[in-house]
Amino acid sequence: MADIVVDAVVVGAGPAGAAAATTLARSGASVLVIDRATFPRDKTCGDGLTTLALRELASLGLDPAAVPSWHPAHGAVIHAPGGREVRLPLPHGPGAYAAIARRIDLDLALVELARRAGAHLEEGAELLDASIVDDGVVLRVDRLGTIAARVAVGADGAWSPLRRALGLAEPGYRGEWHAFRQYLTGVGPAAAELHVWFEADLLPGYVWSFPLPDGGANVGFMAERGDRLDGGAMKRWWPQLLARPRIREVLGPAARPEAPHRAWPIPARIDRAPLGVGPVALVGDAAAATDVFTGEGIGQALLTGRLAAETIVALGPHRGGELAERYAAAARHELVADHRMSARLSRVMASPGRADAALRVIDASPWTRAHVGRWLFEDSPRAIALTPRRWGRGVLHGDGAWAPSEVTGAGR
Repeated sequence: MADIVVDAVVVGAGPAGAAAATTLARSGASVLVIDRATFPRDKTCGDGLTTLALRELASLGLDPAAVPSWHPAHGAVIHAPGGREVRLPLPHGPGAYAAIARRIDLDLALVELARRAGAHLEEGAELLDASIVDDGVVLRVDRLGTIAARVAVGADGAWSPLRRALGLAEPGYRGEWHAFRQYLTGVGPAAAELHVWFEADLLPGYVWSFPLPDGGANVGFMAERGDRLDGGAMKRWWPQLLARPRIREVLGPAARPEAPHRAWPIPARIDRAPLGVGPVALVGDAAAATDVFTGEGIGQALLTGRLAAETIVALGPHRGGELAERYAAAARHELVADHRMSARLSRVMASPGRADAALRVIDASPWTRAHVGRWLFEDSPRAIALTPRRWGRGVLHGDGAWAPSEVTGAGR
């Protein structure tokens, strides 16, 4: 007999798990969230929030004031390999279209939101094993014993112990990209804007500087897995990237590390990754849901977590075994077309000549700069031109998150 019995267990309390737990708890389900970490905890990330992420956060009822490091962004400066600077503005309202927030703050706020919704969180609880049984799933968890649930949501990251326990892991897979970031303090005034550098020897990867309050910035770079930057080479490249004149010009001479650098994998294969089995759904990085062009994954994590929870609610109490199939169909319907478009664009940006040409086209007029800015920040879906089901009045002119027209009342 199980030590704990609940309707749903969520493994992982990051954005994907918190979105799933909050949505499920509000439906009236008994929800247990387990995480081997203790909150607040840092999470290695670029900390950028696209319009997609902001709209998902708004629909959950998150108040940005609950996130101390919340910093709105109003556009980006893109640096082409050949030296051109392209400024991509975002609308000034109503609503928000982009922001930066340290994950230590954002994730804690989302955990508290899930708790207020009625989900129970057990911190410092590591998943040891899992198995599917006739009436659901049974998890063996350090410190807690056995947990029996009708359904489970795996939101436990790129290395997903739940995915591995169920035999869904791909041996040797370490993600499509790897990324490297460091918090800097004392950055110059130019770093108050969001910057992206497409360096010729890093393509299709890029370097970023995302502003934070109090003269700080999240600075890092992203590179394809398996190229010459693999492994320890990323650490060796970091000082010389920071020393490049056009990057140093933005960061300023007084910029200095606030904390050690960190690296992490970026899984981005939602079109072919396993998304679950039977009564188990995999979400966020566990589902390799990251955008393959930008490496942004918070919006996709929140979206897949919500979709998994909504699928569970729609199935009702007696059809949990259909979860993986139904959820996978919903997640791929939302994300696969955009993933494929992002993959094509990443290939375009792999060549300095093509990258320069693309940015010249983008810089052709105020209209192109404004609409590409919204598209880059996922206000418009990546593949919107190829998915007529998404067309409708105002599709290219929608308000941002937390605008009156976007507020759903969730969590009130």
